[in-house]
Amino acid sequence: MTQRRFGRRDALRLGGASAMGAFLAACGVKGKGTPQASVAPDAVEKFWSGKVKNGKLDFANWPLYMDPKKPELKKFTEQTGITVNYQEVIQEMGPWFAKVQPQLSAGQSIGYDLMVITNSIQFGQFRDAGFLAPLDHSKLTNYAANAAASYAKESFDAGNVFSIPWASGITGIAYDRKKTGRDITSLADLWDPAFKGKVGMFSDTQELANFGLLAAGLKPADSGEDEWKKAAAKLKEQKEAGIVRNYYDQSYVDALGKGEIWITQAWSGDIFQKNVSDGTDFQFVIPSEGGTIWTDNMTIPITAANPVDAIMAMDFFYNVEIAASLAEYINYVCPVPAAQAQIKKDAAKQSGEDKTYLESVAESNLVFPAESDYSKLSYYVDFNTAEEQRGFQDIFEPITLS
Repeated sequence: MTQRRFGRRDALRLGGASAMGAFLAACGVKGKGTPQASVAPDAVEKFWSGKVKNGKLDFANWPLYMDPKKPELKKFTEQTGITVNYQEVIQEMGPWFAKVQPQLSAGQSIGYDLMVITNSIQFGQFRDAGFLAPLDHSKLTNYAANAAASYAKESFDAGNVFSIPWASGITGIAYDRKKTGRDITSLADLWDPAFKGKVGMFSDTQELANFGLLAAGLKPADSGEDEWKKAAAKLKEQKEAGIVRNYYDQSYVDALGKGEIWITQAWSGDIFQKNVSDGTDFQFVIPSEGGTIWTDNMTIPITAANPVDAIMAMDFFYNVEIAASLAEYINYVCPVPAAQAQIKKDAAKQSGEDKTYLESVAESNLVFPAESDYSKLSYYVDFNTAEEQRGFQDIFEPITLS
């Protein structure tokens, strides 16, 4: 339980914004930014009418998003009789979209009834091209009862018309208090000359840009080219002052561990796992100006052969005990608040390191953020077209280059 693993966020990093435009251009699908309100009132009824349970489910997910022994899926099959073909076939969003777009455009099955996709430019492309089935929320009773309220307000799928979360992660600030000598609370600390040469920032332009926007007092969701240029200027000030030691990928964790940097942009799951596995005491904070949240979402392709089986699985994962079991393994933000109490119950049945580990999961605000934490989080800058995304890249990418 306590061994640090290659994480889901590593895979998300590999599918960063720099790859998105190329894959979208290759697909030839242009985002039109269709508002959620434009979904036809009878879309749900039309899609779900006549659909029945078939007793099988093909499920596409990312690596390391479930215990390899698949205990949750075994329980699902026991309870429903539905057999599951679970495949860890999604490695990056760009290539995944490119792979399935031709079949979906032709109205053909992609071989999967349920897929987990990230809030990203590709999510908008899936949505706006009509590739996602509208969800029948009458079939999502566990979700209605147990999901954190904030997930109904997601900017990329307001009201959960097409998706419900699998898991989330937070981008904030990690620091070594022994080195900083004080608590870190603000994005301004990343610009503080007192930490010159000891600050780490992300090379991922979406993550970097969001912090630049927030530090400049701007809202990522409401930003465009003018705001991006202001944020870039803020980030260039930080770079030119010599405050940034480096722009990191996943290697920031090692740099923090070695003391090369004292304060850094960080992903919540990384810091939790680092502290558990290595016995470090790094602090993680959502800065007062705000941080970033990314969400991986369960969706049903419009051509799914077994959509009823798929939506039954979606709701099953919002059973409190099942949500707790997943959180115990993956350590990312759990969308079911009541799972926290369940993990405490599970911990009480254990002893030694396993007990300590489960207690740390249950007590971590990196796995169970408070509502006040959620209120400080922003989603990534949203793009309606590949052209917009390339313009964004042109503004921020030069900052990370030597």
